[in-house]
Amino acid sequence: MGMLLTNLTETPDTNGAFSLFEATLVPGTEPLPHVHSREDELFYVLEGEFDVYVGEEVFNGKTGECIFLPRFKPHTFIVRSPRLRLLVLFAPAGVEEAFRSMSSPAQNLNPPKGALTYSAANLEQTSERFSTSGVRMLAPDEVAHQLPSYPKSVPLRIPQRTKRKERSV
Repeated sequence: MGMLLTNLTETPDTNGAFSLFEATLVPGTEPLPHVHSREDELFYVLEGEFDVYVGEEVFNGKTGECIFLPRFKPHTFIVRSPRLRLLVLFAPAGVEEAFRSMSSPAQNLNPPKGALTYSAANLEQTSERFSTSGVRMLAPDEVAHQLPSYPKSVPLRIPQRTKRKERSV
């Protein structure tokens, strides 16, 4: 979603224990506020600075620092430098399939210019793809309640949940 993502390890490499990525982002390519039900997430900052919103807390991550995001804790972040490079660890592994389903091979080692970002994507489709991996995007009222320090000035184009359609078999 407008970022360069390098899969360093995946499910088969670690027997499902974890997956590890290197991510390069620029402002405007941040993820929507979301919550993981299956995995914990850890960021190690290789280069740059960002603000991470985790429940009621805010952390400013800088080069050389690490931030842990436990499963079931809503979170997102805002890039505060021209470029942000992170190691991203998910434990256990598995969420890499959601990223793979929405990506294409990189043309070079920079974030893609003009690529679709979360703010311009088909959010229903994005939400659906990530939900199969246990990641749920938060609705605007949930963001206000569960991430109270998240800036109100950041536009939230988050799909509203629709009721499930019951089917007879």
